[in-house]
Amino acid sequence: MARPFAQRVTLSDADRTTLTQWARRPKTAQALALRARVVLAADAGLTNRAISARLGVTMMTVTKWRNRFVTRGLAGLRDEPRPGAKRTITDAHVEQVIATTLEATPSDATHWSTRRLARQLGMSQSAITRIWHAFGLQPHRVETFKLSRDPAFIDKVRDVVGLYLDPPDRALVLCVDEKPQIQATEGTTPVLPLRPGQPEQRSHDYIRHGTRDLFAALDVAAGTVIGELRHRHRSVEFRKFLDTVDANTPAELDLHLILDNSSTHKTPLIHRWLLRHPRVRLHFTPTSASWLNLVECWFALLTTRRLARGAFRSTWALEQAIKSYIATTNADAKPFVWTKTADEILDSVARYCQRTTASHH
Repeated sequence: MARPFAQRVTLSDADRTTLTQWARRPKTAQALALRARVVLAADAGLTNRAISARLGVTMMTVTKWRNRFVTRGLAGLRDEPRPGAKRTITDAHVEQVIATTLEATPSDATHWSTRRLARQLGMSQSAITRIWHAFGLQPHRVETFKLSRDPAFIDKVRDVVGLYLDPPDRALVLCVDEKPQIQATEGTTPVLPLRPGQPEQRSHDYIRHGTRDLFAALDVAAGTVIGELRHRHRSVEFRKFLDTVDANTPAELDLHLILDNSSTHKTPLIHRWLLRHPRVRLHFTPTSASWLNLVECWFALLTTRRLARGAFRSTWALEQAIKSYIATTNADAKPFVWTKTADEILDSVARYCQRTTASHH
């Protein structure tokens, strides 16, 4: 039984049902759910100390919500209005900001800024900023996209994705591409290194020392890379790289090469080479769909980790840096895992087409 100083709680059937729902519903605010459990435990005859131990709260908390319920009922368990200035930005203001941002443009610009929209609606710039942040609106940003017009888009997607998700037995799936015109550059002044409170700083201008073209073949399952640097990236150089790939892969395995639609991959020279190497089969990605070729992911890692902030005083230094990165990749190789099915990709493209079409009606 409760001690004499603890006010007795006796629930009606309706109150007990409501409190039970508050305590069990996953969407109920956790603070309100805890208060409901305190009152239900008090109605069961538990002492404040027992309730405190069961729910992991202080005695003061238990006493507070027991007394609030006795004096005010269910309404006493809800939070009271907090002190402070009254809300000045109403729901109508928020709706007006969102609607204007999405459905109108200023007369002298292509998109709204916080200052311009604040003047238009008679609100503060900080209020516009908070509303934009809350709803993820960024009118100053724009992203580009490219939809493939390849008439064989569906067949090529199914072909390439099928190789990723269900590769053939006794075969290697290699993603092949060129990264042309990689520049060997160095800044005109020394780099100021990273310091606390200051990022690395480098001059915006630079000196060019020539370029190199990188041919790469990514083994999707193993994560290893076969790479070769050339002065140019013509069909002749691509045929020589195919010789390198052929020499550096087990002869008993078939090779399935995923490539883009570059003209250097389709010349008579390459066709003659393929006739002499029947174990090699080419699979082309749709036009304007280089994102289907996983070697592009590896190129992005190479650029971010080694090239973008590298300083190379000669093409030899550039070549050594790329070769070193390939060796590091192969020493700690990790598979490149494709997760989306062809149907998921095609459904996503279809939804995107519908959205872009609907936006013009």
